[in-house]
Amino acid sequence: MDICAPFAGIVRYHVATGDTVATGDALATVEAVKLEAPVLAPGPGTVGSLARGDYSDVVGGELLMEVSE
Repeated sequence: MDICAPFAGIVRYHVATGDTVATGDALATVEAVKLEAPVLAPGPGTVGSLARGDYSDVVGGELLMEVSE
């Protein structure tokens, strides 16, 4: 599963490569101008590669990470 940014902002990850996640777990937070949106796991799986570094600027729809089932 590709996990993408909901909007443009700064991404902060809450997981690392290889972590196991359950449905609804917080994977990251995207923050823009005092607005924070959690990025939640849509299903259970294992976190693959992180596409960006912690506290990187991202664009809405940009790939943040991959979660394999």
